[in-house]
Amino acid sequence: MSGFMGLRVIGAGMGRTGTMSLKLALTRLLGAPCYHMLEVFERPAHFGLWTKAGRGEPVDWHTLFEGFAAAVDWPAAAFWPELSLAFPDARILLSTRDSASWWKSASETIFAPASAAVRQGAMKEMLESVLGSRFTMALGDRDLAVAAYERNNARVRATVPASRLVEWTTKDGWGPLCAMLGVPVPAEPFPHANTTEEFRARIAAGHGPPAHDA
Repeated sequence: MSGFMGLRVIGAGMGRTGTMSLKLALTRLLGAPCYHMLEVFERPAHFGLWTKAGRGEPVDWHTLFEGFAAAVDWPAAAFWPELSLAFPDARILLSTRDSASWWKSASETIFAPASAAVRQGAMKEMLESVLGSRFTMALGDRDLAVAAYERNNARVRATVPASRLVEWTTKDGWGPLCAMLGVPVPAEPFPHANTTEEFRARIAAGHGPPAHDA
């Protein structure tokens, strides 16, 4: 799909709710790239832009997302209110899982000490800015982290018009995404990626910054 203008899908779900799978699925369905934490690592200048956003400073969202048709995962998901205004025709996609399952996955991967070891320099500054202002920095505190997770989901449901909101879990697969976009369901299996085991293996092997989810 060529000639798209701006984001068509804005992910409002937190990390470890299937965002890597969504990145692959939306890229397939839209025929255009989907922004994800992985893209930040490939664009070092974006660390500073997200740090500014976390501090409440203005960011040119259309320039930041130039060439992308969708955005999921942190840090973009933390700014779904701003993005929903910047791209008023985009659908808001809330990816979720039950709180206990989410905490178990997050605490064993992106919040684990092994992951903290790679959060240095510009990445550390970005995460402190974004998580500190939009989530919580108490990543090792189950109650505070779960409360932040549930608070985000509740805010999305309370403020996004039903006509614009789509909720999705990994077990839903292609269905809700294809219905949202008005496209046929692909013949191939839905891409399930970045399990806890895959994430741990990547970190243990020292293969760089972690992808944030599935």
